[in-house]
Amino acid sequence: MKRSHLVKIAMILLFSLGSLGIVGGSFFLRKAFSSSAESEIVTDTSRYSEIRQKLVSDKYQVKHFPKGIPADAKDVRIAYSPGFSQGGSFFQIRLKQSPEKIKQLLSQYKSVAKHEYKGGNTNDHANLPNGVPTTFFYTSDAEESFPPSYEVLVLNAQDRGSPGFKWNHGDSYGVAIDSSASEIVYWAEQW
Repeated sequence: MKRSHLVKIAMILLFSLGSLGIVGGSFFLRKAFSSSAESEIVTDTSRYSEIRQKLVSDKYQVKHFPKGIPADAKDVRIAYSPGFSQGGSFFQIRLKQSPEKIKQLLSQYKSVAKHEYKGGNTNDHANLPNGVPTTFFYTSDAEESFPPSYEVLVLNAQDRGSPGFKWNHGDSYGVAIDSSASEIVYWAEQW
């Protein structure tokens, strides 16, 4: 009898430790994958041309982005996420140029924009009547929305969702321009 009790206790102990190992292991695996997903955002401006070239060859809508960082550009920032699992991907470059250049770019892009918004972010824009998804302000220090001084110009947006799931999948691209700050943000998103 004593021996069978010892075997039962040993089995319970082994099953308990095995269960604890499975739960603990899955927790650490989940943490490893979620932190690697967060670290996927590239902000190194020296990689701009490499990323743009890769996206052009992947048929990503970035042809309106400058081929290279303009020589006269100041305060250049990029944000690129290739996407992971079911998540979407995005690419932005934010830069300052002369007021004359920004005025010319505003005129150029306003003439071909399919949608125009003042400030805001993708959620604000998509929820307006006849609105379309745009982007968040990824190249900002803290804001997720563009301030009202920005004109968000959508060059195109395509709904690739299924019936009943409008905008579940799709893409959009365009520019956001703040004339008072002489700043332009080129953006493209896929989800």
